[in-house]
Amino acid sequence: MRIVVTRRIPEAAMVVLRETGEVWMSGEDRPLTPEELREAVRGADAVVGMLHDRIDGTVADAAGPQLKVVANVAVGYDNVDVPALAERGVTVTNTPGVLTDATADLAFGLLLAVTRRLGEGERLLRARQPWSFHLGFLLGSGLQGKTLGIVGLGQIGQAMARRARAFGMHIVYSGRSRAKPAAEAELSAEHLSFPDLLTTADVVSLHCPLTPQTRHLIDAEALGAMKHSAFLVNTTRGPVVDEPALADALLRREIAGAGLDVFEKEPEVEPRLLEMDNVVVTPHLGSATVETRTEMALLAARNVAAVLAGEGAINEVRPGGDRS
Repeated sequence: MRIVVTRRIPEAAMVVLRETGEVWMSGEDRPLTPEELREAVRGADAVVGMLHDRIDGTVADAAGPQLKVVANVAVGYDNVDVPALAERGVTVTNTPGVLTDATADLAFGLLLAVTRRLGEGERLLRARQPWSFHLGFLLGSGLQGKTLGIVGLGQIGQAMARRARAFGMHIVYSGRSRAKPAAEAELSAEHLSFPDLLTTADVVSLHCPLTPQTRHLIDAEALGAMKHSAFLVNTTRGPVVDEPALADALLRREIAGAGLDVFEKEPEVEPRLLEMDNVVVTPHLGSATVETRTEMALLAARNVAAVLAGEGAINEVRPGGDRS
C-alpha cells in the first residue's frame, strides 16, 4: 500500500501509517501546487491531506483507480470534492471532535483580546510608548450581561457558549436547524433567525460550515445590521466573511471591532484589516496546540489504517453531510 502525506505531520501519526504501508511525505514545508499534488499522489492507495489541499476528481484520477481513502486532517472538508471522490469509490474522512475545545479556547481568546483591547496595549508597551494609568486609559467593553450570538451551534459553537456562560453572557444562536432541547437547556440558549441574531448580539461568533449558502454570509448588509457597539469573531472558515466589506464597516464604525483567525485568501489578509487597532488577527491557530494537532493527525492515520484494512472508516464523510 502506498500512502501519500502532503505535508509534515507528527511522528506519532507517521508510526501508524508506516505500520500500514509505504509512506511518502512531502519534504516541502509549504502547500503543494496543484501540479505537484497530482504528481505526488500517482499510484497512491491513500492520501493524507491538509485543508489547503484542493482534492477533487482530477487528483483522484491522477492517483489512479486503486485510491481507496483521502483523510483530511481537519474537521471541515470544503477543500475536498466529496461527491466526485464518492463517484470513484474513494472514502473521505475528517477529524471531528478532537479540536473542539482548542478551537473554542482560541475563539474566546479572540473575543477577550478584541473587547479588552489587549493587542493595542501590548503594541503600546512593545513600542516603548509613554503611558500612565488613569480611569479613561484603553477602556474596553465588559462581557457580563452581554449577549453572544453564535452562528452554528455545533460542537465548537456549544463549547464557545459554555465559556461565554462562565463569563456571565447570554446566549442566542442561529443555524440551519434547532439544537437539541438538552443543549438549549444546558446553555440557556435562545434560537433566533439570522437577521434577528445580528440585531440582538453584542458579539457575533461564527461556527458554521463553509457552504455555498454561507460564503460571504457576513457581507455589507449583515454588518450594517449589527449593533455599532458589536464585535465579530471568526474561527470557522475565512470565506464566510466578506473581508473588504468588513474593512469598510470597521472604517465607517458600523461595528466596534473584529477578532479573526481565518481569512478568505489565506495566507493573504485584507491589508486594511492589518492596519486597524480594533482588529485582532491570528494565523489560523484554532487547533494549534501540541495535543490537538497530534490527535488530529493520529485520527487521520487511524482512518487510513482502518480503510486499507478493509474495515469501516472511523469518521467517514458522506456526500451532502455537515461540513462543520
